[in-house]
Amino acid sequence: MQDLFKGASYLFKGFGLINQRGIRRFAYIPMAINTVLFSAAIWLGISQFEQWINSIMPSWLPDWLLSAIMWLIWPLFAALLTMIVFFSFSIIANLLAAPFNGILAEAVEIKLSGQAPPSMEWQKVIKDTPSMLWNEVKKIAYFLLWMIPLFIFSWIPVINFVAPVLWIAISSWILALDYHDYPMGNHLMKFSQQRALLKQRRPLVLGFGLAALGATMIPFINFLVIPAAVAGATALYLENLKS
Repeated sequence: MQDLFKGASYLFKGFGLINQRGIRRFAYIPMAINTVLFSAAIWLGISQFEQWINSIMPSWLPDWLLSAIMWLIWPLFAALLTMIVFFSFSIIANLLAAPFNGILAEAVEIKLSGQAPPSMEWQKVIKDTPSMLWNEVKKIAYFLLWMIPLFIFSWIPVINFVAPVLWIAISSWILALDYHDYPMGNHLMKFSQQRALLKQRRPLVLGFGLAALGATMIPFINFLVIPAAVAGATALYLENLKS
């Protein structure tokens, strides 16, 4: 539990880091991407939520039984659908912001080591974009290996009552993997190596991922999650995993 709370504290540290002089400018583009996509996610969730709920309810049930079932499972499905929407948009936002997140992680690392942050190297961004995007595709493939079976389980009676808990646990782990990829990738670690290292401190890493997942559910705060999580993951890696 101590490691769980310690891991979560690094997200708050990340929020503080992205406001520091010399780092702010590196957070602007990921922040803008996040704002656009999460605004779209909020609009989609509000406009389609009732339709999604009604589509999963059998039409042949009597109205009184349907009302009772809706009263019981509505909170579970509301949490599940909200998590799916926001988590999906987080993955897309990270994919689009990947070239800039690597530079942000580098700036945070230099800042924490006491050196001046680097200047924005647009040539490096353009050159590294294909490899960064391919790495994101590999991460998404790994994520889908978890998410597709979990999505199927979410619609199976009885099992679907524990689905929100499984979504929280697996989504937290996946987000932690995603955000730690930027500082660890800067040190030329492959995705398989990253997973092996993070598994050694799983409670610490899960605490961070859980905090990041929770922050994506908070209006307006979720606009800042990507740069703050990248900065927090960089600090966590440097202080607990790099050695």
